[in-house]
Amino acid sequence: MNEDQVKGVGEKVKGKINEGVGKVTNDPAQEMKGDAQQAEGEVRKDLGDAKEDLKDATDDAAKP
Repeated sequence: MNEDQVKGVGEKVKGKINEGVGKVTNDPAQEMKGDAQQAEGEVRKDLGDAKEDLKDATDDAAKP
């Protein structure tokens, strides 16, 4: 796992927590903040996945 994957997953977890807090406290703004954090985390994780796939492909291509 690379840094983007780790940070993306972390951001998704924070977003899920904020969304849950918003639902429990009936705070739509908090829920939206959580949803946005989850989306941001998913994008960052996807970026990390793409980087990892590229790294793996170049590593495989370099092997004799």
